[in-house]
Amino acid sequence: MPMRRPLLLLLLAAVLASTGCSKISKLWKDDDKNEGQPVEVLYERGHDEMRSERWNSAAETFQRLVAQYPYGPYTEQALMETAYADFKAGKHDDAVSVIDRFIRTYPTHRNIAYFYYLRGLSNATRNTVFLQKVFSLQMSNRDLSTPMQAYNDFSIVVERYPNSRYAADAAQRMIVLRNLFAKHELDSSLYYLRRGASVAAVKRATYLLETYPQSDHQNDAVAVLAVAYTELGNETLAADARRVLQQNDPQHPYLSGKWPDYPSTFRKLNPFAGEKSAADND
Repeated sequence: MPMRRPLLLLLLAAVLASTGCSKISKLWKDDDKNEGQPVEVLYERGHDEMRSERWNSAAETFQRLVAQYPYGPYTEQALMETAYADFKAGKHDDAVSVIDRFIRTYPTHRNIAYFYYLRGLSNATRNTVFLQKVFSLQMSNRDLSTPMQAYNDFSIVVERYPNSRYAADAAQRMIVLRNLFAKHELDSSLYYLRRGASVAAVKRATYLLETYPQSDHQNDAVAVLAVAYTELGNETLAADARRVLQQNDPQHPYLSGKWPDYPSTFRKLNPFAGEKSAADND
């Protein structure tokens, strides 16, 4: 009998502890308010959150709708709203993923041009907004794979859906991206030029002129050729480059000996100075 009493007390303590833990866990349990809700309720709730610009909440609500009712009449619109909410929330990878799913599922949808356009917007800003705004980084020096994807998305809108409401803006954004790609080639040519690799600088500047004609940086590319050919001792080609530059951009700073403007060593060592291209004459 004396041995049973401690055993009973131990069992009672275990029961009380388990009961208390379950009650405490319920206090911290975060129930999904959207789980099990009717599709109409979820749809209206998502729209209310969109109107209030609560983009993350809206995306979660529409995602729950699609998960619970994958083949219902609201699914198509819910995917559209999810993509836009993710884009507005700055979750560009998620937005692209949803858009890709929509395009695969509804390739002939009446609003398919909008989805290529929205994918272009998402790809154009993936992995760049934070770096550019906070650290003042030159986007032309970053990985250009996602901007290239954005360019392709906008080109689809322009070429396949020229009469859509998005075609004109997509065309303008393509121009901006072309200038970004041209700037990348220009910065690469200046990198080689500063390190005495004049032949490589000529190749990158020539590629810029051939691939991105009429870009904002074509005259800078001609100036690179003038500098590089001079360093290579080919005065004939250097004079040709200067003549072309004089005709097309007589105020170019190279012609007055103020270009390229390489960043100082102090600036390169200053972590708060941001990036500066040698093409920026300031």
